[in-house]
Amino acid sequence: MNLGEFLGERMGRVVMQGVFVLAAAVILLVTGTQAGIVVILGVFWVLLVSGVLIFDYFKELGHLRELESIMDGLDQKQLIMECAPEPDTVYERALFSLMRRAGKDMIETVSDARAAQKEYREYIESWVHEIKTPITAARLLCRNADKNLQRKLTVELAQIENHVERVLFYARAEHPEQDFLIRQTSLDSLVAEAIERHRSLLIPNGVRIETCDLEHVVYTDRKWVCFMLGQLLQNAVRYRSGEPVVAFSAKSLGNLVQLVVSDNGIGIPAQEVPRVFDRGFTGSNGRARGGSTGMGLYLCRKLADHLEIQLDMKSVESQGASVTLTFPAKSTKSSSIQH
Repeated sequence: MNLGEFLGERMGRVVMQGVFVLAAAVILLVTGTQAGIVVILGVFWVLLVSGVLIFDYFKELGHLRELESIMDGLDQKQLIMECAPEPDTVYERALFSLMRRAGKDMIETVSDARAAQKEYREYIESWVHEIKTPITAARLLCRNADKNLQRKLTVELAQIENHVERVLFYARAEHPEQDFLIRQTSLDSLVAEAIERHRSLLIPNGVRIETCDLEHVVYTDRKWVCFMLGQLLQNAVRYRSGEPVVAFSAKSLGNLVQLVVSDNGIGIPAQEVPRVFDRGFTGSNGRARGGSTGMGLYLCRKLADHLEIQLDMKSVESQGASVTLTFPAKSTKSSSIQH
């Protein structure tokens, strides 16, 4: 609130008082009061009104600053009405009481929603762990099938596992800091682990992997980054063209390390590239080929933000796409372990 806004809100009242004082001055002059006395009364009125306005302005300004200070000190901003001091006037106290009641109702609603969200997330995590048992059993059973059927079943089971993994990471993405383990990690081992996890998807689809200069060390969470790399590998397989190739290369940029993951697939239309990390965005390629949920790259961006990894996408339609992950080479996060 500035002085102009304060005066503008009260201008109507001031004008009405001015009209009343002007009428009183006319009456005093008509009844024979000396003009000098009328002028003195007018000046006194102007000083009085100005003093009252200035006093009210600084009083309200101080009250607002006090509320802002209380708000800034709260982790849960919705508790502001519980901590704010009661106002002075009867009207303001009645309004304050109504706002406090509304605040309590909102706090209860938020608490219920958080409890329900937590319960749902715990159920999803439990379901993910339970579904892994029949997936493992199905893998064992398909060993007895003929080679062609075994290959097809292996690919489908790998797809199921990828979807299940995505569900688990999505459930945990709301508060990923609870599952972070930041430590020194080599890029070559990260890439090797991600490739190994997706062998059953890469080999049947004839994907060739190329690596270059991955002997770099970064500080990050191994599990979350492997998940991100896995999403990129899955996209490379889904949108492959001709003889698919996925290349991993890295370079050092001072205190930063860049990992580039590129493929020679069908690429992404230029107008869609800025939206590829949006939640649920599948794009024209996803609609054409099917099976896309628009969640993989969204989760990558969300996890990358928490890990302080810069994520950039470049693509040329019909030529392929590349994603650059820029890691901090030195730890910038707390190394505390939480599981």
